[in-house]
Amino acid sequence: MKAEKPDPRSITWTKRTVRELESGECSLGIELGSTNIKSTLVSTDGTPIASGSSSWENTLVDGHWSYALDDVWSGIQESFRNLVQTVSTDFGVRLTSVASLGISAMMHGYLAFDREGELLVPFRTWRDTTTGSAAEKLTQLFRVNIPLRWSISHYYQAILDHEEHVPRVDFLTTLAGYVHWKLTGQKVLGIGDAVGMFPIDSSTNTYASEMVTAFDELVAGATQKKLLDVLPQVLVAGEEAGKLTAEGAKLLDPTGGLKAGALACPPEGDAGTGMVATNSVRPRSGNVSVGTSIFAMLVLDEPKKIMNSAIDPVATPSGDPVAMVHCNNGAQEVSTWIELFAEVAVAFGKFKINSMDEVYAAILAEALHGDKSCGGVVAYNYLSGEPIAQVNDGRPVITRSSDASMSLANFIRAELFSCFSTLAIGMDTLREEGVDFDALYAHGGLFKTEGVAQRLLAAALNTPVGLAPSAATGGSWGMAILALYARRGTGTSLADFLAEEIFGDTEERVIEPVAADVEGFRVFLERFTNGLQWASGAAQAIPNVNSTNRTE
Repeated sequence: MKAEKPDPRSITWTKRTVRELESGECSLGIELGSTNIKSTLVSTDGTPIASGSSSWENTLVDGHWSYALDDVWSGIQESFRNLVQTVSTDFGVRLTSVASLGISAMMHGYLAFDREGELLVPFRTWRDTTTGSAAEKLTQLFRVNIPLRWSISHYYQAILDHEEHVPRVDFLTTLAGYVHWKLTGQKVLGIGDAVGMFPIDSSTNTYASEMVTAFDELVAGATQKKLLDVLPQVLVAGEEAGKLTAEGAKLLDPTGGLKAGALACPPEGDAGTGMVATNSVRPRSGNVSVGTSIFAMLVLDEPKKIMNSAIDPVATPSGDPVAMVHCNNGAQEVSTWIELFAEVAVAFGKFKINSMDEVYAAILAEALHGDKSCGGVVAYNYLSGEPIAQVNDGRPVITRSSDASMSLANFIRAELFSCFSTLAIGMDTLREEGVDFDALYAHGGLFKTEGVAQRLLAAALNTPVGLAPSAATGGSWGMAILALYARRGTGTSLADFLAEEIFGDTEERVIEPVAADVEGFRVFLERFTNGLQWASGAAQAIPNVNSTNRTE
């Protein structure tokens, strides 16, 4: 049989990629998510070349959700090592340099260091709900919503609790800011992540000066340094944020194979990279990110003062104002059940697992065959507290009416609806505040199974939901694109750069909400809301088995 002729376009692309890899022209994005650390390498036109990943988990340490800093570096190194191996296998090139790089991570939280650069208390993540008193007092002081997970809430709560480490605080930052600091020596932060530390003045793209003064007056005598002296410098997308140092290169690649000198872009939060990955940085655009948490970002036409605890005032990586609805609990409980079903299938010898993607596809697809309102099955996916629902601590709960139809289809549909329910509550609040948007674009691994999560999310929010081909790639690719953008400078706006050079020929898959699904979700959400007080009580009735070591 005559051999098929190679596709000349593929050959050309491979030759160009090899040339860019050998000459160090590619850009690298690394994102530290809640369950995975991912690295993505892109070509000069933004095309993904290779990726690597590493898994990790948070733990409860002294009542705070945390990750060990040793795990940060071992995970980054494993992720980068896997990427380097892929480049070697696919292209026959040993990756020794990149032109630019960027670090992204879970937003918010609390990383406090002393003058010698030593961590003062274990990293406290966005998932903590122990900062209620501080967040409430700061919201009243600043007259703007200050969420529980913001860095300033953590800092002020530590002050209120008279924690011993407070007088020794020399530097506060987020996880992305910490990793960037160690790689480049620069104590800076992208504006989209910085706004999760302290409110930003959108007219100056820096911390709101009147609020800074008010905070310093509030805590006078309790701290050794003024607030601006401990916060990282704010930068916007396209600005240079230092270069990879020799020490930083060794942190990424302990073998010594990676050269120093790569341009670093401002480190960003996972919300910012999600906006980039879905081309949602222009006014009236929006995106939904689904992972361990779930959140929506709606870009505003102009700054809008909204005093509502369900809505956070944040920003795009360029500094444009954004209204954010953030829910602490996303798709992790869905994943837990799917993995359990896979174990059962294997135990009975009925299923040979070739890849977990196949398992997800098989089980998620069942949700489309369930009753529209889940047949009386109700699920709560609260692994941790959920401020929007006024749930202080979480316990995943499944319940049903006595006459419910308990099928796999109804069960998995209820789990997906549970994943979207708190977001739907927050989005209704957003609409009541007069925030309009044309469509939402979703991303996250849940959308790898085409047409399921996208369709049910459209029903839950009663709005069109689009997916781009990059939907399942997520934030590490978005961060690599920001690193690529930094090489171009600020001559072109980020919105134009994305629209013209990255997404210009991308085909978007938009699903309109189905009326029957919308009505089914309305019925489910009514049951879900009515049972919130009962679900909240589960945390008091069922204590964690081991609060110091329990993983998600």
